[in-house]
Amino acid sequence: MKGTLAQVRTYERSVQLLMVNQFTINLGFYMLMPYLAAHLSGTLGLAGWVVGLVLGVRNFSQQGMFLVGGTLADRFGYKPLIVAGCVLRTLGFATLGLVDSLAALIAASAATGLAGALFNPAVRAYLAADARERRVEAFALFNVFYQAGILLGPLVGMVLTGVDFRVTCLVSAGIFALLSIVQIRALPTRRADDSKAKENDREGVLAQWRGILANRPFLLFSGAMIGSYVLTFQVYLALPLEVRRVGGDGEFGTAAVAGLFAVSGLSTILGQTRVTAWCKARYEPGQALTRGLAAMGLAFVPLLLSTALPALDSGVGLWLLAAVPPTLAALLLAVGTMIAYPFEMDTIVRLCGDRLVATHYGLYNTICGIGITLGNLLTGAALDAAREAGMPALPWISLCALGLACAAALYALHRTGRLATPAPQPQPAVA
Repeated sequence: MKGTLAQVRTYERSVQLLMVNQFTINLGFYMLMPYLAAHLSGTLGLAGWVVGLVLGVRNFSQQGMFLVGGTLADRFGYKPLIVAGCVLRTLGFATLGLVDSLAALIAASAATGLAGALFNPAVRAYLAADARERRVEAFALFNVFYQAGILLGPLVGMVLTGVDFRVTCLVSAGIFALLSIVQIRALPTRRADDSKAKENDREGVLAQWRGILANRPFLLFSGAMIGSYVLTFQVYLALPLEVRRVGGDGEFGTAAVAGLFAVSGLSTILGQTRVTAWCKARYEPGQALTRGLAAMGLAFVPLLLSTALPALDSGVGLWLLAAVPPTLAALLLAVGTMIAYPFEMDTIVRLCGDRLVATHYGLYNTICGIGITLGNLLTGAALDAAREAGMPALPWISLCALGLACAAALYALHRTGRLATPAPQPQPAVA
């Protein structure tokens, strides 16, 4: 970790602050969100469909507004959108802890989602701009801080929620309020290069969106990368379900699921920068992306192999069968993400020609978010079908195939030169 911090100090102050900001954002978010459903259904006594509605509104408002958030960041600058997102999340999280009416809960949930849509594209575009030729390394470090927040947030939230969930909400809101103040005072103002910013201001938003939708390599790349997000999300869906299916819902199951998250987060914190340096020295970006997706697909092989083992009723063997294959899968998913993520973020900047970067990040997040939703529905259907048909290998075969298919798609894009930096396009004259 000392080496990681030493690397962070070699960047400009803005890059350093953005990394610390992302850790804090994830800390505040993940100390609250894992416990929100229990608060809504338990403390407030809401029906299951209402809980699903409140949580769904947050996800929809974030995924659906990413493109708008990115467009606003390119037009008005990165800092205002980052600050606005943090202020809005302050209000949203405080409201979640203080109200009990359905209308207010839905409004607060929508606000927290919109907040993410405002600051996420802006943060990544700002980081890419100020890291310049060291973008790949910067995004590797960024992922370390990102994962550290995810790892620590639920632990802090568990302690606070043990006192009262409202305390969790108010502390989380306080974190975002403090973060807003720090960014207003310390984060330098930043937007696209002046010539590009003036060009963006002259061009209408709809014309900009049409131009992005005409960027075929970017859209093909976005489609190919959907699989990576579907696969990594299985740490929250298929892997915990498998642990509990085999090992039960008792204390062992809870501990084993916590182990999945710990393995995923700690491996990234400890290994991300080394993996990125190793890959950058040996592979082109397209090659690294292909290998990363292949590793994610192969992550489900341990689970596939475990279906051939005889069923156990109790004892150490049952615990090992319930915990080891999912943990290996979580570790391999983390390795695949470590390989792919920095090159993924860098490739987006290259494919957009370093123009309208935040808007491209926004559309990319929306495309992948829709893919995650559909992918999770299909994964859930595969899990149900596997139980009913007595074919436990079905979900793991499907997920392996998805990862390898996306790796093949990325390999084809790389071999045909579609992941290379595009040639500058002539811009229409402005009257």
